[in-house]
Amino acid sequence: MRPSAAWLLLLALPACLAAPPRPVYTNHWAVQVLGGPGEAARLASAYGYVNLGQIGNLENYYHFHHSRTIRRSTLSSRGRHNFLRMDPKVKWLQQQEVKRRVKRHVRGDPPLIHFNDPMWSKMWYMHCGDKNNRCRSEMNIPAAWQRGYTGKNVVVTILDDGIETSHPDLVQNYDPQASYDVNDNDCDPSPRYDASNENKHGTRCAGQVAAKANNSHCIVGIAYNARIGGVRMLDGDVTDVVEAKSLGIRPDYIDIYSASWGPDDDGKTTVDGPGELAKQAFEYGIKKGRKGLGSIFVWASGNGGREGDHCSCDGYTNSIYTISISSSTDSGLKPWYLEECASTLATTYSSGAFYEQKIVTTDLRHGCTEGHTGTSVSAPIVTGIIALALEANPSLTWRDVQHLIVKTSRPLHLKANDWKTNGAGRKVSHLYGYGLVNAEAIVMEAKKWKKAPTQQVCIGSSDRTPRDIHADQIVRTTTVTNACANHYDQRVVYLEHVIVRVSIEHPRRGDLQINLTSPSGTESQLLARRAFDISNEGFKNWEFMTVHCWGEKAEGEWTLKIHDTPSHMRNPESQKSWVLVLVPTTAFPYVPRLDVLLLCTSVSPAVKWVNLCSPLSSSLKTY
Repeated sequence: MRPSAAWLLLLALPACLAAPPRPVYTNHWAVQVLGGPGEAARLASAYGYVNLGQIGNLENYYHFHHSRTIRRSTLSSRGRHNFLRMDPKVKWLQQQEVKRRVKRHVRGDPPLIHFNDPMWSKMWYMHCGDKNNRCRSEMNIPAAWQRGYTGKNVVVTILDDGIETSHPDLVQNYDPQASYDVNDNDCDPSPRYDASNENKHGTRCAGQVAAKANNSHCIVGIAYNARIGGVRMLDGDVTDVVEAKSLGIRPDYIDIYSASWGPDDDGKTTVDGPGELAKQAFEYGIKKGRKGLGSIFVWASGNGGREGDHCSCDGYTNSIYTISISSSTDSGLKPWYLEECASTLATTYSSGAFYEQKIVTTDLRHGCTEGHTGTSVSAPIVTGIIALALEANPSLTWRDVQHLIVKTSRPLHLKANDWKTNGAGRKVSHLYGYGLVNAEAIVMEAKKWKKAPTQQVCIGSSDRTPRDIHADQIVRTTTVTNACANHYDQRVVYLEHVIVRVSIEHPRRGDLQINLTSPSGTESQLLARRAFDISNEGFKNWEFMTVHCWGEKAEGEWTLKIHDTPSHMRNPESQKSWVLVLVPTTAFPYVPRLDVLLLCTSVSPAVKWVNLCSPLSSSLKTY
């Protein structure tokens, strides 16, 4: 927004605007040191730090700890730390801030009633039988088992609050090589026990993936012959360093990382995502993990539905590197906690209201539970199904896995008013993505799958028109690309992900709605109104992502619509800029053509357009 007296006056009205939470600084630093581990050790010793080692696989980045600095403070530490900052061998230094990360189970459930009878009969979301007339077998997990796939030789880790390694349902499949305790910096990921069993979340998720079959205890995991590990990282201060270390644990050994947590789903002040180090860890994983095939990151889409949250404000589920998974009740309805957004790829069954069925799984103290809930359920289910697919075809890349999910998921009886057919002929929804996952179909397709091709390079046109957003109006801006149609070796054809990078200055962020329409006419809601979001911080280079254009052609006119629906008296104008990123594949793997598809980027510094198409490998550095 352009500065104005009215806007500055509005900033002084505390009743209208939310004060952003004050950052909490720790006594840990991330330091980029030139010269290798020896130089890092020398610097740490010279300036009074303890060098806790390299941060994951990030070369030249080190984790320093300073015991004489206050462990937690709302003021950043300078003084003696400036000497380290000014050292010529230090290229970059960042004092670590505590990040709020919440586990995505549903809170406030009534007391759970536990039964001693076999848990297999209660796994209504996997099979029908044993007098359970409210069962759902449409995810076809037993059918995948019958074809011989149980997750053998696939390694999964749960990024969470630890896993109970001695649990009877986990001990046979537990893999210490896929485990680490980032919170206490040791090799034992066992949870910290307390009277409330607060740290049960990781153990519950692990059981869903790889609980051992036919051992007379609890449940059957979806990939019951997979190896399962855990990274304990949520039971302490969560910082960028903690997340980067966790995302980078043994990427050549671990196949799938499953995460059922993220920024607070409050729908108010939180628009948050991975920090600089965590972004680099994601990028390292997809480029070099699994010996170049790419690490697979599965993420729960979020539980902020009741708070009016929108998962496009979560930079983890909104990333092209993660597989964002949503939930449905047993009756195919939207659960009360569900967040809607265009980045959701697919859906599984989970819990609903307190009187509806929940998920059974392993629990702390060698126990079992019938009360696992929320989108925390859905990410481990898909993690287990992907493990079955990797057993069928260990050569699948991280992008191949996403293609398989898009191709094999189905709407079935999932109820939503926004189901639409995109330009590639696939039904998609902001609630459920491409629908309910299908384990049998994924393993069958995986077995015969051919690797998705790479990207090419293309330069497009530009539009340099600045725009303002006026209150209670819709602003439409367009950009047209011919997708390099005159250059066959550069031509953009079929899409995967589409990213819009947005900068908006606005006095009440929650009043904004943003929609993107593709050349095929598919409209993606990038942002819905967030009624409780009264922040005046707007969006600063925030990346919204949609998968709704998957398989469509990139050539043509793209339209961005921003609707400002003012709910409070405020300055009537806001200013915006935006960036369009079309993330594709060189040829659509299950269309019988060999057309080339590119990554196209439109950059708009100072609200001006510059179109650029570049390969995914080079674009990773800018995310």
